[in-house]
Amino acid sequence: MAAPHELTALEQWQALQRGELSPTELTDHYLDRIEALDPGLGAFVTVTPEAARERARFVEEHVPRTRPLWGLPFADKDLQRRAGVPARFGSRLMRGFVPAESDDLVRALDDAGGVSLGKTSTPEFGLPSYTETLAGPPARNPWDRSRGAGGSSGGAAVAVAARLLPFAPGSDGGGSVRIPAAACGLVGVKPSRGRVPSASGIDALGGLSVAGPLARTVTDAALLLDAMIAPRGGHPQHLFTLRAPGDDAPLLAAAVRGEGRFQLGVMTTSAWDSSYPIEIAPEALAALAVAVDGFAALGHGLEETALEPDDTYAPAFRTIWQAGAAGIPADTPEQEDLLEPLTRWLMRRGRELSARDLAQALTALSAYERSFIRQLSRFDAVLTPALALTPRPLGWYDAGDGERNFAQQVQYTPFTSMVNVSGLPALVLPVAETADGLPMGVQLIGRPGGEATLLALGAQLERRLRWQHRTPPEPGPPSLASNQFDGDFRSNTRF
Repeated sequence: MAAPHELTALEQWQALQRGELSPTELTDHYLDRIEALDPGLGAFVTVTPEAARERARFVEEHVPRTRPLWGLPFADKDLQRRAGVPARFGSRLMRGFVPAESDDLVRALDDAGGVSLGKTSTPEFGLPSYTETLAGPPARNPWDRSRGAGGSSGGAAVAVAARLLPFAPGSDGGGSVRIPAAACGLVGVKPSRGRVPSASGIDALGGLSVAGPLARTVTDAALLLDAMIAPRGGHPQHLFTLRAPGDDAPLLAAAVRGEGRFQLGVMTTSAWDSSYPIEIAPEALAALAVAVDGFAALGHGLEETALEPDDTYAPAFRTIWQAGAAGIPADTPEQEDLLEPLTRWLMRRGRELSARDLAQALTALSAYERSFIRQLSRFDAVLTPALALTPRPLGWYDAGDGERNFAQQVQYTPFTSMVNVSGLPALVLPVAETADGLPMGVQLIGRPGGEATLLALGAQLERRLRWQHRTPPEPGPPSLASNQFDGDFRSNTRF
């Protein structure tokens, strides 16, 4: 049998079910890879080997094999609280914080039979779309370590792309699963608002942030997403009266079958076009063309479409982004000094907002949601570039100028946040590479509750292009440059 990390997550699960691997053996295999390879990549901020081995033994002895993630390793994004494990939120401000209770998503993944190996890195409080912090080393793109991994689920993407994990959960409030998935050559899914009970987005400001999977294949992403939705493999236990439409059939079946013919829109406009100069790189357009040609050859209908200009979107989204930083627990000058310049700027701007400002922004985004869904309603899915530019070099963002930083993020990721505002599902899929070997992907936006259609489309294109068989170079020893940050953020404590 191939080395476990060379198998897909589904193949690893099947090997566990057949008894060819045990949860303990698989956990040890990945812990060894993390210890050897991660110091030069910055995927993890905390590794919990003792707790992981104890958990793997518990799963072997006490957890039914019928659980959907039985024995499969994963890691929590460091915006999620796991009882007894440091939760740093990518910030020097939170150093030393160890929660006493776990978040709902953490408990759901445990209930599904998974084995957490630690915490993956994230930017400060998950606010930027890149994972470069003063509190720890940057998350380096495994395809080119001089490039960033995107964010805010940057560490999760690095870990999966470098085969340090079979898959990983992330969170997506403006593209934070899809951006790093695209930058690192992975499949990333942002579910419909309300689809994942333990991280539905319904209780988030503006309904923006939901949990979703990052994986190497469409079926692996569906495997993890099913477990997020229904941890015990049964009917989802929704925590809110509002939930996404669509049936509760396992999404893995749709991904494995990859069946159906659909009508697709093809779009290169975004919600930001009225407010920022958006230029799409030739590499991004080339990737889109690969996907268009592939879907046409598969027999799908394709039609160009464009969004109506809307100058209300940008100021309303900016308001929500700033308001989201207002609650950061920095109430003294000493605490503010521990924040990064961008976070400090966002927090101060957020605290200057009035209730009227916030209400007007929420009203504008609600109107945009209805408009966006109406404009795309004649399509089964809409195809866009995943990112407008190639993966950005480390240090590309202006950390000291909030306005310029915001513009840079918009110009790199114009196609993602409008999907969060609309509450729709979306899937990012790698389809091509640049002349320098960097992955480039496309995004499919679905109808409300339309994850099964997206997974079926993704599986069809994946079978045709076979991009999932490409692997980044195996990381070598870390360079001195990989550890230039303010303090030793990586936890060496055994949990």
